[in-house]
Amino acid sequence: MKQLKLTFVFLIINFGGLAIGSWLMNNGPMSDWYINLNKAPWTPPGWVFGAAWTFIMICFSIYLGKLFTQSCTTKKLLIFIIQFILNVSWNFIFFNQQLILTSLITIILLTSLLFIYFFKLSNKVDNYKYLLLPYIIWLCIATSLNLYILIHN
Repeated sequence: MKQLKLTFVFLIINFGGLAIGSWLMNNGPMSDWYINLNKAPWTPPGWVFGAAWTFIMICFSIYLGKLFTQSCTTKKLLIFIIQFILNVSWNFIFFNQQLILTSLITIILLTSLLFIYFFKLSNKVDNYKYLLLPYIIWLCIATSLNLYILIHN
């Protein structure tokens, strides 16, 4: 029951983060700036982003519910808060401020935190750590898209 409650709390927090990030990007993908960028040939269509993030945040929230049921340490909480800030701020940095290099650094840091979750913090959650794979894979793709834009614009 505790895990279910924590999962629900993380669903609210994580989807709230997506909403804040969306609000901060200031019409991002529809802006003239973004439309006119040279984008990677493997850039997915726009609808994929919403579907992917929905699936990712559901999986991530279930993982966090299990992780924090096992133990709630200051280290785990701090990593979650930093992850949240990096995830939300990337939208603002990339779309609103159009700082491509800074957004690349942000997404690399975010991806690094997910690897810390996977390899360092998941020893007591067994197979739940595999719920991180959609997030990790998506961040690797997003990092490549961000890098392509940096190099080709």
